Amino acid sequence: MPPTMTAAPSDRRFTVPPPLAGLLTRLPPYPGSLLLVTGLNLVLARQLPADVGAHLNGRRIRIQVRDAGLRFDFRGQDGQFRACAPQQSPDLTLSANAHDFLRLARRLDDPDTLFFNRRLSMEGDTELGLVVKNALDALELPVFEPAQWAPSAVFARLQRLRPFGPPHGPR
Repeated sequence: MPPTMTAAPSDRRFTVPPPLAGLLTRLPPYPGSLLLVTGLNLVLARQLPADVGAHLNGRRIRIQVRDAGLRFDFRGQDGQFRACAPQQSPDLTLSANAHDFLRLARRLDDPDTLFFNRRLSMEGDTELGLVVKNALDALELPVFEPAQWAPSAVFARLQRLRPFGPPHGPR
């Protein structure tokens, strides 16, 4: 079944097909949260100002990908992010469709635009939501480009590192 596309004035939004979303909702939540916090720690944690890290300490956050049926739960701890088991009521929940999260990561939209267009929602501690939003706006983040993660691009980068190349020197 082809992905569902809905037209917007200036872009076409991808929606995760319901059969795929049904499959994704059956995945255990913790491994996904662990992968997300690994990425957050590699890209974001080092750049967070100390006061933001302190504000996040012990706070539980959920990222909810509505159309995919995915939820990622984590908390701030000592300037890092740590995956945690799903909580009944996290301190903050950020919700959007996969397409909109991708647009945020690619810096094609900002959180305010998505929020005021009702494509991104924040529930819970409003002050925490503003701290997170303002911190993200202030960071110099690399632009996420999906083409970088295509199998051929990843393989080409690995080949440049030569981990699978022929052994050096005679045997």
